[in-house]
Amino acid sequence: MSSSSKRREFLAVAGASAAAGALAGQPSAAGEPRQPSSPGTRGTVLALGAHYDDGAFGIPGILLQAVEKGYRVVELSLIGDYENWKPVRGRGRALVDGSRKIAADYGIESRFLGFASGTLTVTEESKRVVAEAVAEVKPDVAFMLWPRDQHPDHEAASELSKWALRLGDRLLPDPSAPWRPPRKIYLYDNGPRHTIGFEPNTFVDVSKQWPRAIAWLGRLMALTRNEEFDPKTMGGAQHLKEALARYRGSTCGVEYAEALASANVYPREIL
Repeated sequence: MSSSSKRREFLAVAGASAAAGALAGQPSAAGEPRQPSSPGTRGTVLALGAHYDDGAFGIPGILLQAVEKGYRVVELSLIGDYENWKPVRGRGRALVDGSRKIAADYGIESRFLGFASGTLTVTEESKRVVAEAVAEVKPDVAFMLWPRDQHPDHEAASELSKWALRLGDRLLPDPSAPWRPPRKIYLYDNGPRHTIGFEPNTFVDVSKQWPRAIAWLGRLMALTRNEEFDPKTMGGAQHLKEALARYRGSTCGVEYAEALASANVYPREIL
């Protein structure tokens, strides 16, 4: 990555303070979902991840901002079979269905591919499957996992996402099928104990979205444990995300922030 691409910039994805008045609706209580007035009018945002919780941990505030601003927001988890994952053995289908319902409560469309946990590999077939899913969504802005990670699923998902977002037209079985790359691609991290060597150059203020962002993650973790969600009690994943979001916020002078690495250098107006 060049030195110029490492300069920190403040991203106005889905608005920052100037867009606060344009947010649709108001939550009745902290952490409760808030729906957009006209989803999809601004375009389509796609967040690709390996697992059901990658987007909800990595960039929940950004995705909720996009919903508020009227974007269609799609979360694509490459792994949709969790029957071999011990924490939810025998409840794999319920985990997927529950994750979809929770995301829908926040105005987000959650999709799953058929790959099994721990078996995700980069093959011609898997590249084609992911490319077909991306081509169907037609994203204007896409988010994908950082490529270096302790978890093999995360690394494979990042590689497959890169193929699908960059060269999807060459992977589709029908070369005449409609396809266009997203206008912008950003990479997000999965936090300590997973991501290696993450170098963000873009910071997003998610302070206004924070109560709902951390509640979304908490609901998913409660679903994983097969427990009722208690909004007054934070679990380990929530504490980790809060620490990371506070650290990112301190980096750019806000309360809570999420950090990204732009796949390309995009021009920005600063005055």
